[in-house]
Amino acid sequence: MPGRSNVVVEKSIQFSLLIIEFTELLESQRKFVVAKQLLKSGTSIGANIHEAQNAESRADFIHKMKIAVKELEETKYWLTLCEKSKSYPSSLMLNKQVQELGLIMYKIISTSKSNK
Repeated sequence: MPGRSNVVVEKSIQFSLLIIEFTELLESQRKFVVAKQLLKSGTSIGANIHEAQNAESRADFIHKMKIAVKELEETKYWLTLCEKSKSYPSSLMLNKQVQELGLIMYKIISTSKSNK
């Protein structure tokens, strides 16, 4: 339906934009390895969610969303390293956003599985 809002798609785009900004900060501090990993996993969440929107079946949709969740969990890992490292910046806002996005994604997968 045109013009219909999709919360998880919108939140994933917003999250990706925040990840891009944060990884630019990491790169400015010469934290290139973590920046690259975080950029890849953090933006891949939204890419996989977008791909899931055009899934060929419910099973395909669930599979694509599970891939997005794997990327989300990897992103949490890199953000945790930044948070716990004395020499890295961290972002409470990103941590909050990734948690919120995860809750939505887990709920979507759960609901999709139960509606089979």
